This record gives sequence, C-alpha cells and structure tokens, in this order.
Amino acid sequence: MNDNARWVLPFGTAREDGFEVSVTDAVPGWAHTSLRVATLAPFAQVVLDTGDSEMIVVPLQGGADVTVVDHAGQHHKARLAGRDSVFAGPTDVAYVPRGAGLTISNGDRESKIALCGAKAAESLPFRYVAAAEVPVELRGAGTASREVRNFGVPQVLEADSIIACEVITPAGNWSSYPPHKHDEEREGVETELEEIYYFEVRAEPGAPEGADPVGYQRVYGTAERPIDVLAEVRTGDVVLVPHGWHGPAMAPPGYDLYYLNVMAGPGATRAWLICDDPAHGWVRQTWAGQAIDPRLPMGGTR
Repeated sequence: MNDNARWVLPFGTAREDGFEVSVTDAVPGWAHTSLRVATLAPFAQVVLDTGDSEMIVVPLQGGADVTVVDHAGQHHKARLAGRDSVFAGPTDVAYVPRGAGLTISNGDRESKIALCGAKAAESLPFRYVAAAEVPVELRGAGTASREVRNFGVPQVLEADSIIACEVITPAGNWSSYPPHKHDEEREGVETELEEIYYFEVRAEPGAPEGADPVGYQRVYGTAERPIDVLAEVRTGDVVLVPHGWHGPAMAPPGYDLYYLNVMAGPGATRAWLICDDPAHGWVRQTWAGQAIDPRLPMGGTR
C-alpha cells in the first residue's frame, strides 16, 4: 500500500476559511511550511494574521492589492500586477513578515492568489519584488528541460526561513530530476527541508475539446525512512514531501505542467542543498550534449 492517502491532497480536500487550498501545521506530520490558495471574486478580499509565519503573496492568475501592518505598526502597500496565468511568465510578489496583519484586495476581475508560508523566528522588512527582478533559470536539457522562476530563493529574497520558486515543465518533459532529497542536516552538503508541491496543468494549443490535462509526481524513501507516493495530479492538487527522494515530476505529451514549491526546515541555515539518488545522478552528465528545449522560457525571458 502506498502513502498517497496521507501525502496527496486532491483539489477540494484541503479547504479552510475561504481558501480552496489550505496546508498548515494542522496536517499531521507537517511542521514548517504552509500554503493557502484563494480565488477572489471581483472586489473581494482576504484578511489574516501571519502569526509565527512569514509569507510570500504570489498571484497565480490576475493581480491584487496587498496591505500590511507589520509587527511595529508600520503600514505597507503594494499593487501586484500579476499575470493572466501561471504559464504567462513570472509574476511580481510581496514578502510579508511574521507578526503582521495582511489584507489582499481584488480589483474588477477574478484573481487567484497563493500565500506561501514558513515558520520564522525573526521579523524582517516587508518587500515588493517586481517581475523583472525574478531570475528565470533554464535547468536541465533535452527532455529534462524545465524553467525555474526563483522569486523566493536566498539569492533573491531576504527572508528568515522560507524558500519558494515556480517550475514550468513543457509537455513531454520530466523535472525534479534526477530524484533528489533534502531531509538531513549535513553542513555544506544537504539541508533538512520539508516541501510543498502545488500543481497546475494545461493542454497544449490545438488540443481537442474534452482533453484532460494531467501530470504525475513520484516520492520514495530510504529503508530507514520509507515513503511511497505516485500521484496523478491536476490543477489545484498538492503533494507534500516530508522526506525522501522526490522526482520525477512528469508532464505527459500534450500537457504542460506547473508547480509551486514551498520549502523550510528546522536548520539554522536558509539554503537549498540537495543530494541526488546515487542510482540516477549520472543522468546530469548527459545534459552536456543536449540542447535546452526551445519552448523555454514560457512567457518570459531569461
């Protein structure tokens, strides 16, 4: 028996307080990260306190106005222009510290907003990151080509613990590959990070009516810490990775795959240090002789 029932949250199964996706430490075995997704009707708003978590406001579709009252009582505002969809290119984002009051207000069109969160020990300044400031990395080659939008990594965003990014995998390609893990603290080699995968999928242009966009995600463990997940994913689905090797994330022919990653852990160092599964790490060496998929980047420049 696999562990899908515990670590896979199909869309509609993790609703809470107006959020159609809500992953917090209320999930058994989950401790450091959170993700909330809300679809806002025109002129609607979301209000919440960040509590002991720092957050990054990420428009998935449309934009929003962000108003923050931080722990010191200072007011901050940012208008997030957003984008038409997650496949349209990078978006601007807003970083919100722990201990803040947060209001997200919608304009005259429907929007979908993600709140990526992580437990934080320190309250850092509010920050707006423009879409033009988000580095777009083309990772891998050939059928392992994918696009990574690094809006919330340590080199781009000052934060206490959260690490977040978006990955676009064109139809027919594999990403999160070779399978890798980050579930141990080994100085300079690996950091302990739990990870959230939030998925969206779309059919390639020209697909017939009735096409059913789908992707797949694999997570597996070690003998000492077993886990076994093989999930079929659609828009709005979430896969949680508490530990273990994860990958590939697979985009079948005909369907482009997007995922939003949120990571944090108990260690003192905010860093994404990974190790490959030794059985598959050799695949990286084959990329030197292959071209990057010409469909990348999608909707944005490097």
